[in-house]
Amino acid sequence: MAAGRGGAKPVLLAGGNPQIAKADGDAPVQAYLAAMPGWESDVGRRLDALVVSNVPGVCRAVRWNSPFYGVQGRGWFMGFHVFTRYIKVSFFRGASLRPAPSGGTGKDARWIDIHESDLDEAQMANWIRQAAALPGWGKA
Repeated sequence: MAAGRGGAKPVLLAGGNPQIAKADGDAPVQAYLAAMPGWESDVGRRLDALVVSNVPGVCRAVRWNSPFYGVQGRGWFMGFHVFTRYIKVSFFRGASLRPAPSGGTGKDARWIDIHESDLDEAQMANWIRQAAALPGWGKA
């Protein structure tokens, strides 16, 4: 059962990713963060706080059981997703970031896998600021 139905706790999908219904705003993102298992919840809250503190007026939503972050009129610039042993942080125009995240590559996207004790907050804040200044993906 997804979150929000009769106060039931969200189902954890494969790898521990919370099943949260698609919705815009802070509330679904907070529900996602609260439902993340173990150490992932702390790291997820730290990621969310970094975005909020570095991107004034950031738009938040849950899409495809993942928190998304964007800028109104410019689109989504990042999202993250829980896996069994890490959190995958994706920058949708990450190929333009300097230095580019080294965890994986797509045509324009770049991502990094964050494990329990390796979140470099200074580097992540730098990438977040850069990513938020670029044209994003879709409509935020």
